[in-house]
Amino acid sequence: MKLNFPYRYFLLLTLPISIFLNRIISNFPEFIETFYSTRIYLFIAQNLSALTGVIPISLGEMIVLIIFILLPSCLFYVIFTVIKFGKINVKMIFINSIILVGFTYSLFLIVWGFNYHRLPYSEIAKLDVKPSSIEELSALCEDLIVRANHLRELVNEDDRGIKILNGSIDDMFKRSNVGFYNAQKIIPELQGSFGRPKGILLSEMLSYTGLVGIYFPFTAEANVNTAIPHSMLPSTTSHEMAHQRGFAREDEANFIAYFTCSLHPDYDFQYSGVLLGLIHSMNTLHRYSPDRHRELQAKYSNGLKRDLNDISSFWKKYEGKIERATNKINDAYLKSNLQEDGVRSYGRMVDLLLAKYREKQTH
Repeated sequence: MKLNFPYRYFLLLTLPISIFLNRIISNFPEFIETFYSTRIYLFIAQNLSALTGVIPISLGEMIVLIIFILLPSCLFYVIFTVIKFGKINVKMIFINSIILVGFTYSLFLIVWGFNYHRLPYSEIAKLDVKPSSIEELSALCEDLIVRANHLRELVNEDDRGIKILNGSIDDMFKRSNVGFYNAQKIIPELQGSFGRPKGILLSEMLSYTGLVGIYFPFTAEANVNTAIPHSMLPSTTSHEMAHQRGFAREDEANFIAYFTCSLHPDYDFQYSGVLLGLIHSMNTLHRYSPDRHRELQAKYSNGLKRDLNDISSFWKKYEGKIERATNKINDAYLKSNLQEDGVRSYGRMVDLLLAKYREKQTH
C-alpha cells in the first residue's frame, strides 16, 4: 500500500528526531547504564544472538553483501527508467531514501547505539584513571614484556617459528567464552549468554580495509577476520565479544579483550591479550620516549620478535587507498556517535592498562 504524501513527510522526522534524542540522552550515562545497557540492550541482544546463532555463517556478512549487490541494481534501475521514460520522480526517491536512513539509524540506536553513552568502563570496574608519568608507562611496558616473553614459551608455533593457536580457529571460537565467564565474577557487567563468534568468509578482502573484526548490531553477531595472524585472533575475538556485551567504545573493548584474555586458562588467549596490551603501550611509549622504547625493545624474546614481525608483514601486504578510506569512514562513524577522538580513542586503552597496573601494584 502506498503511503500518502503527508504521511511520508511525517516519517521524514524520524532521522532528525533520532539524532536529537541521541544528543540528549548522551548527557545521562547513569540512566543508560541502569535501564538500557544492563537491561533493555541485554534482553534484545541475547535473544537476537540466540536466533542468529543457529546459522553457522555470519548473517551480518550476508546482509552487507546483499546491500552491495542491490545498490548497483537500484542505480541501474534508475538509469534504465530515465532512458526509457525520459523522467524520474527525484523528489520521491529522495524522500524515501531519507525515511530509510532514518528508520535504519533509529533501529541502530535501539539495538546497540545507545551503548556509546553508558558509564565509562573505568567507573564500572572502579579503575583509577589519571595522568601518568613516563616512568609509570615504562614500568607497565616492562611488565608486559616480561609476561609476553614468558607466555611465548608456552604457546605452539609453526615451522617458521610463528605462534599458532592451540587447535583450529573454530575451536578457538568455542573456547572464547571462558575468559568472559571468569571476568563476570569480578565485573558483573561483562556477563551475558550469546552465540559464538563467527569467522568472516571474505576475510582476505576485509584485510584490505584494515579491519580485524566487525560487530553487526542488527544481528548481534561478533564477526572476526580470520585471515589475521593467529597471535592476534583470540584478542580480536574477545574485542568483538566485548562489543556484543554492550561496550561500544573502542578503547574499552580493547581493554576488555586484554582483561578477559588474561583470565582465560589457555595460554594462546593469555598471550594474545598481553600482546595486544604490549603493542598499544609500546606504541604510546615510542611517541613520548623513543630512547626508552628502544631500550625495552631489546628485551623482546626471539619468539616475540618473530610474532611482531609477522603482524607487521601481514598488514604491509594490505596497505593502500582502501585502508585509508576505511579509516576515514571509521573515524567519521565514531565521531557521529559522539566519540570526539574518533579513531584516536583507541590510544586511551593505555590509560586503562596503567590504572589496572597500579591496582595490581597496590594489592
